[in-house]
Amino acid sequence: MARTAKHLLDELARPGPHQVLRGDLALVGLPGAVYTPHSGRGLPAVAFGHGWLQPPSRYRGLFRHLASWGVVVAAPGTHTGPFGSHRLLASDLSTALDVCVGVRLGDGEISVDEGRLGLAGHSTGGGSAVLAAARDQRVRAVATLAAAETAPVASNAARECRMPSLHVLAGNDLVAPPSAHGHLIAQAWGGQADVRTITKASHLGFTEGRHWSGLLVHGKAEHATQRISRALLTAFFLTHLTGQTEYARLLDENIKGTVLDRHLVQTG
Repeated sequence: MARTAKHLLDELARPGPHQVLRGDLALVGLPGAVYTPHSGRGLPAVAFGHGWLQPPSRYRGLFRHLASWGVVVAAPGTHTGPFGSHRLLASDLSTALDVCVGVRLGDGEISVDEGRLGLAGHSTGGGSAVLAAARDQRVRAVATLAAAETAPVASNAARECRMPSLHVLAGNDLVAPPSAHGHLIAQAWGGQADVRTITKASHLGFTEGRHWSGLLVHGKAEHATQRISRALLTAFFLTHLTGQTEYARLLDENIKGTVLDRHLVQTG
């Protein structure tokens, strides 16, 4: 019997079967962290862009979660200040993918397949992921969380993106209101764009723990938001980077607490 979306959500919201290792990107000259399964050959890899003022450590639960399901995650820790460059963070995301492909990870027991690369990000880091995807032809899938516009403009860059994308929006986002940010990026996307709104999520609901930036940025860490978004990103990247189609149903059906928009496909 086929599993329902609820069953798939419950499954993918729990840690996967792999033990997780953490490494330091600074060892290869790029501040940040990398999370990997304990071992594996030809693995998929995702570079993740942090939100405005957010250190990568605020997403470590998400990184560990994806790694437990077999996805290598590299998160640059650059441009975390108030005047960080979106364009340069996008460049660092591509560099992080270079590291995943070209550097021995773990104890030499981990390798990444250059044909299985993705990008993701939160807030302006999501916008930077779009900027990177527009010029990095290796990227096969892109996911954003409460994406915010950037300079250069992410919704303009989205027109150059032909790979599938997933845009998870926050219904209670006062920083990057979905209609003015995430939806614009999705509507401009050059290929298929799936849009899902977590109705009660705030802009910082995807982050973990406490941070001084909470005095400036609306929202706070939210367990329900993290649980849903972790499951959705896991399903998305397993589907589009590894071909595990048994999880695609979670992306196509209603989930309690969310609103699923129709698939958006740019035809112009």
